[in-house]
Amino acid sequence: MEYKIFGDSMPYAVCEMSSGEAVYTESGGMSWMTDTFEMSTNMEGGLLKGLFRSFSGESIFMTTYTAKSKGKIAFASGYPGEIRALHLAQGQSMICQKQAFMAAERSVQLDTFFQEKMSVGFFGGEGFIMQKLTGPGVAFVELDGSIAEYELGAGEKMIVDTGNLAMCEETVKISVQMVKGFKNILFGGEGLFLTSVTGPGKIWLQSMPFSNIADKILSLVPSKE
Repeated sequence: MEYKIFGDSMPYAVCEMSSGEAVYTESGGMSWMTDTFEMSTNMEGGLLKGLFRSFSGESIFMTTYTAKSKGKIAFASGYPGEIRALHLAQGQSMICQKQAFMAAERSVQLDTFFQEKMSVGFFGGEGFIMQKLTGPGVAFVELDGSIAEYELGAGEKMIVDTGNLAMCEETVKISVQMVKGFKNILFGGEGLFLTSVTGPGKIWLQSMPFSNIADKILSLVPSKE
C-alpha cells in the first residue's frame, strides 16, 4: 500500500492499493474510492469488543475494503486538524485519544485502552478510556488543531491542559495532579486538575481539542428564555 496525505486544516488521506490488499475503518469512514474495492461490514471481534470500541468513540461495526485490482480509496478528517500515518512495527503500540482512529491495514489491531488509575478517567481530561493501536502495519489517526511533538527522557515530565494530549507511546505514564493554590483553582481557568505525562517516550500534543471548539460554539448559541 502507498499513500499520500493532502490538505491543510481539513486533510484527507488517499491510499493506493494493489489486488488483495485491505484496510478497515469505522462504519461510514470511507470518503471516496474507485470501483475496484469489495466492501465487507461486520462487528469485528464480536459484540463485546464492539461495545468496548464504542466507549472509545468508534462505531460498533467496522468495514473492511479489499482491493480486487489496483485502485484508490480516501479517508477524510471530520474536523480541523492533522492526519498522521503511524508505521507500527510488530508488537509496537500507540495510545491515542478517543475517536482518533481513521483507518488501518488489516494487520493493525485496534483495541480499547483503559487507564490503570481510575482518577485519570475522572479528572485527566482524556478520559478513562482511550484507543490502542498495535502493529505491524500502517494506521491513520486524526488529531485536533496543530500538533507539537516532544521526546521525553526517563522521568522527564510534561504538564498538559485537559484534552491537549493527543497521542503517546505506550511507555509514557499518564497521571493527574491537582492545581495548587486556591486562587489558581478559582480564577486560573484550568479547572481542578491537569494531566501529567512522564517519560520515557514520545508524546503528541494538540493545540485545539475538538471539545474546546464545541464549548466555544455552545457559548455563542443564544439560550432560550
